[in-house]
Amino acid sequence: MDFWQRYRAIDARDTRFDGQFFTAVRSTGIYCRPSCPARTPKASNVTFYETSAAAHDAGYRACKRCLPEAVPGTPAWNIRQDVAGRAMRLINDGVINRDGVEGLATRLGYSSRQLNRILTQELGAGPLSLARAGRAQTARTLLVSTGMKLADIAFAAGFSSVRQFNETVAEVFAMTPSALRATARPGTAAGGTTALSLSLPYRRPFDPGIFSFLAVRAIPGIEVGTPTSYARTLRLPHGDARFTVAYDGDARGRLLTLTVGAVDLRDLPALLSRVRRLFDLDADPEAIDGTLGVDRRLSAAVAETPGIRMPGALDPQELLVRAMVGQQITVAAARTALTQLSAAGSPSSSPAEGLDRLFPSPAETAAAGHLLRGPRRRIESLLNAASAMADGRLQFGYGDDLASLSAALLPLPGVGPWTVGYVAMRVLGAPDIFLANDAAVRNGIRALDRGGNTGGGAAAPDFREVSPWRSYATMHLWRAAAKSQQPIDKRETPAPVKVMP
Repeated sequence: MDFWQRYRAIDARDTRFDGQFFTAVRSTGIYCRPSCPARTPKASNVTFYETSAAAHDAGYRACKRCLPEAVPGTPAWNIRQDVAGRAMRLINDGVINRDGVEGLATRLGYSSRQLNRILTQELGAGPLSLARAGRAQTARTLLVSTGMKLADIAFAAGFSSVRQFNETVAEVFAMTPSALRATARPGTAAGGTTALSLSLPYRRPFDPGIFSFLAVRAIPGIEVGTPTSYARTLRLPHGDARFTVAYDGDARGRLLTLTVGAVDLRDLPALLSRVRRLFDLDADPEAIDGTLGVDRRLSAAVAETPGIRMPGALDPQELLVRAMVGQQITVAAARTALTQLSAAGSPSSSPAEGLDRLFPSPAETAAAGHLLRGPRRRIESLLNAASAMADGRLQFGYGDDLASLSAALLPLPGVGPWTVGYVAMRVLGAPDIFLANDAAVRNGIRALDRGGNTGGGAAAPDFREVSPWRSYATMHLWRAAAKSQQPIDKRETPAPVKVMP
């Protein structure tokens, strides 16, 4: 977007752009979200920034009226596969808090100096400033949503000291932490300082069908899913966690609430980031639906299901195991196989009803061959991948792009283009993946054809007309296939993946 497109957006107070850019006003020294209800400033006084960190570095403070930090994030970090987009995915996952700038730079394959130059040029702020802005956002969320002690909030948000926490909050929000907490009615957490409940912002519309997607794939003891809630255990860098996300479509605002039952406070930023990725809460559904709805094959599905989301991944290594287990078999069969494999997982340190285990780590999976059933070569392929992840020979994650992910995964025995595409969709949030050889995709196309939703002779079979949102087209096709209640046509499953002897 150029300057005047953004200026028209703030003049219209368009909520669709909240979180996608920030408006700084020189005459007031503050920065706002695009939908701020204050009077539209003169264009000559306005500077637009890609990130709140860039506005901080330029000397602006957050608006107390519109609270620009209390918005969904930008979908750009999934759309962009450049260094800046990859870096932001890792920063949001807390890599700088855990490993510092050097650790972030190493993962991306750059020196820290070069990375700082790239991010400053692309986003207007260096990695430390971007991480600091994320800490301020997490701190604000905890201050206004929980009854946690201020010291606990400081360390949960990723600050190294209470003093640094106090100084950052005062600088960014022009208020002390106590004063910021007084601006909202806090909810007192139950069950100790690590049990808390937070409201998750998102752009409307929101299709709760993502809960059903997760529910039919839920592994007993590790996950519990319903059409409006999802709970599970999760292994994080400093320990295991347990959380629940629930959707209340009848409540004013259609609340999406995260309840954290247990977590090491140092892992809280990573947990928040991963839950947002799991439910695709930073997506721009109006932009996605606007493109998909033009395609005659998808128009009825988009009208019936606005705001469809693409499920992310809470753990990249876990997702690869699940993808490999699920190759060329039905969802129900994959769930059965994963349930058998789950017996190798460690007990949860904070169990709850229906949640008592963790998904097996790569090392536990590599040692669990006796729990797996199926063709010998498929089992060997899975065990080989798990062993490679366990000993560090195979490394991939949120900081990859499609090319580096393909380079890491395709040489593995038993991994083909379908698996790479599926992992890219869910781990990277890649929005433009089309799984052409997927049996459910083909059945979904047939289901839409039977409903009279044909694209005509000119429509491309790979849905290139709806690029860069073909991953969301895939979600609609999967939904159509499930609704058709037809068994997968085994003759149209992908060709057998390459398996080394």
